[in-house]
Amino acid sequence: MAQTNGSNGSSSSPSSPPPVGIYVPVPTFFADSTSSSQAAPPLDLETQSAHSLFLARAGIRGLVVLGSTGEAIHITPSERSELLKSQRKALDDAGFKNRPIIAGTTAQSIPEALEQISASKDAGAEYAMVLSPGYFAGNVNQQGLIQWFETVANDSVLPIMVYHYPGVTNGLYISPATFERLAGHPKIVGCKLSHGIIDDTTLIAANPKIDHDGFVVFTGLGQNLLPVLAIGGVGAIDGLAGCFPRVVVKLYDLFNSSLKKGLTSKELAEMRELQYRICEGEKVVAKWGVVGMKEAIARIWQMGGATSARLPLAGGFEDGEQEWKKWEPVFTGLKELEQSLEKQSK
Repeated sequence: MAQTNGSNGSSSSPSSPPPVGIYVPVPTFFADSTSSSQAAPPLDLETQSAHSLFLARAGIRGLVVLGSTGEAIHITPSERSELLKSQRKALDDAGFKNRPIIAGTTAQSIPEALEQISASKDAGAEYAMVLSPGYFAGNVNQQGLIQWFETVANDSVLPIMVYHYPGVTNGLYISPATFERLAGHPKIVGCKLSHGIIDDTTLIAANPKIDHDGFVVFTGLGQNLLPVLAIGGVGAIDGLAGCFPRVVVKLYDLFNSSLKKGLTSKELAEMRELQYRICEGEKVVAKWGVVGMKEAIARIWQMGGATSARLPLAGGFEDGEQEWKKWEPVFTGLKELEQSLEKQSK
């Protein structure tokens, strides 16, 4: 992969974006907090690797490790490296060397972001997904954001993606015009948009001034997958795909196959139905976040524990069985669909 040279970001050739498709922002699995230290339950790397291979075998294109769903802000620097190394090794040993790992960064300062990126590369990550610095969101202007990301990119040892998630960055807003500027940097190769502002997404994904071979747009919301693909997005980095990977991949594959051979009314109806089913499941992600995903993965696939989390996330649904019963019909249906797609693939 081509790398930029020097602190000014100059390059003989731009860095390549990550392969298009469906990625999963994997949860970080910990030992059950009821049987370990509540202050910092240790990583459960055995379950982590089992989940990663479950996803790879289902057609997931790559993993985002240490994103928001991965509780990155709860992970120490040494644990970051341990987690990344273990998942790179698990994928490689199982024959999935072509599945990239994108490492999340959560630092507010440029030096710390660069430290996280450098350590991530040493641990086996191929890309860095850099969360926007939202601590001073009320005082930050677009020029400040441009300078922040370009300065990070200039000295980054990995190609970077801009992670725009207003929900965890004090409502920080990054405008389409700012993305247009950042897309021109040879080491800024894409973005993850974790918001539902479809017009802004369109103004980035369909912008004729952006070289979309060098800068790709992923939605962070599976409930928006079909419309985002239609306006030029290249895939999703989606939490629900961590529980039902084949369902989300099926929608992505149907859309792309229809582009090649022409869309039939039957395929359109199937895509609409899949998007509807995904939207139903995404409601638990929207309401409960990583707590909901861990609960679902534990209940549906018996991987990890529903109470596996670090404080202040208490782990598990607040009302336990009563809350799960509200979601069980939707998730049981999605499990049946996931299993039917697995049978079709054999």
